[in-house]
Amino acid sequence: MAVPEKPVLYSFFRSSCSWRVRIALALKEIDYDTFPISLIKDGGQQFTKEFQALSPMSQVPALKIDGITLTQSLAIIEYLEETRPTPVRLLPQDPKKRASVRLISDLIASGIQPLQNLSVLKKVGQEAQLTWAQEVISSGFEALEHILQSTAGKYCVGNEISMADLCLVPQVANAQNDPERRLARRTCLSLLSLPIGWS
Repeated sequence: MAVPEKPVLYSFFRSSCSWRVRIALALKEIDYDTFPISLIKDGGQQFTKEFQALSPMSQVPALKIDGITLTQSLAIIEYLEETRPTPVRLLPQDPKKRASVRLISDLIASGIQPLQNLSVLKKVGQEAQLTWAQEVISSGFEALEHILQSTAGKYCVGNEISMADLCLVPQVANAQNDPERRLARRTCLSLLSLPIGWS
């Protein structure tokens, strides 16, 4: 019987999308290799033909696992959940809670993070970058705080860690712990107390 190849994560250390997947891999106790892709060096290594063959959008992360290559952090996390539901479930069994997890994950991954990432900030221009990013993060976190008022327990949705929490930690780090975001910060602090490598 052939020994399965070790998964390979193509990742940039400052990418919040890559960070989400690294957290999922750690929680799932999946041993993997990292292939660093600098989004800055050489004009962005994500634009090489070799990497574009793995990730046509030229975005990290990309994960080679089980003989396939996956891109987009939420798709990767959902695949890991479906193929490796233990030792930690990242999507609740209850359909209403699972919908809340996906809602929060999508709000962060689609509604906040892309609007303040490197490619968008370059288009905004150097002078307006900080103001733009702060406005986007603030608006997104206001919506998130509203949702968390009805879903949060110890974590984003109840008292079990989920995919939503994996999205929240990197985003809170990017928001530089805005003091007005109490529920997001409290949830993030609960997550950071878990005995895994968060970076």
